[in-house]
Amino acid sequence: MAPALKDQAPEAYRLHVLRHTAALAFLGAVVVLACVAALWSGSYTTPLSELLRGIFGAAEDPAVNTVVRSLRLPRICTALLGGAGLGAAGCVLQSVLRNPLASASTLGISQGAGFGAAFAIIVLGAGIQSSGSAAGGLTFTSPVTISLCAFLCSMAVSLLILALSRLRSVSAEAMVLAGVALSSLFSGASTLLQYFADEVQLASVVFWTFGDLGRTTWHEVRIMAIVVLATFIYFFLCRWDYNALEGGEQTAMSLGVRVDRLRLVNVLLCSLTASVVVSYVGVINFIGLVAPHLARRLVGGNYCVLLPASALTGAALLVLGDLAARQILSPVVLPIGAITSFLGAPLFLYLLFKGGKRL
Repeated sequence: MAPALKDQAPEAYRLHVLRHTAALAFLGAVVVLACVAALWSGSYTTPLSELLRGIFGAAEDPAVNTVVRSLRLPRICTALLGGAGLGAAGCVLQSVLRNPLASASTLGISQGAGFGAAFAIIVLGAGIQSSGSAAGGLTFTSPVTISLCAFLCSMAVSLLILALSRLRSVSAEAMVLAGVALSSLFSGASTLLQYFADEVQLASVVFWTFGDLGRTTWHEVRIMAIVVLATFIYFFLCRWDYNALEGGEQTAMSLGVRVDRLRLVNVLLCSLTASVVVSYVGVINFIGLVAPHLARRLVGGNYCVLLPASALTGAALLVLGDLAARQILSPVVLPIGAITSFLGAPLFLYLLFKGGKRL
């Protein structure tokens, strides 16, 4: 009997690893298929093989190379990086804050970015003008100013929450409540700015807050890639600390985890990731909230697997959401922020009825 019992543990471990590997492979396949579908969709129809060659600039028709490399591929890369960054950041925030509702949108980071964009458009005059571009016929007169102001304001929200937590030594739950309060504050401030704006400025603010994955260039994609990859590597190095924190703060501290420092650094890096993404693509709600919960249902609570699964799930959700936004009323492109917002309500209801005790 003893040898039989001894052999059961390695077998169970192998099955455990195999299940997690299969889950990650499944998510990776979903991401790849979503990217191929996004590359294939659009008003400019051409064979898929030709589009794939266009990625490398080797298509027979030069127009295909231009469409793929200048329009569709940057949009897909933006969706991949933005979704992965928001998904991973949401996963880490929910761990270090011990709250299943923690994300960039619930902590006020997105609302801070929205206020920064409204300030740049209305006060600094970085509005929109007519153009002949394919992206809705509108373009911002100073997109760098808008992105910079959105980034600074979203980071200011994060630093204010962290400052409050350090000065008053509040709990992780109170940090989330502080984020909710700041969300209301910045939403109200944005509303006041819009009240005094003219028609063009108001249209600019609304257009920006809709969210748009097509406004980024390869320069912005490179910046997003550097930030998302660097922070994800750091998050993955801290994966055992997140696992230890699942047993409670006292358990984590007994295992040598410096909980306060872990929370401070990770909230700051999550805010940096979300701020960079939101400042370039606009307000994208609920990806950081939904992706970790879907990944947890698939792979469990081990952050060695949950963290990459959350990133893959977030990437898949944003790519598929953008695909739906472009196809539902084609050739009209629906706002991606509205599409992703539909994901939030079912999850909130699920958490309310199934996870109420933890909340």
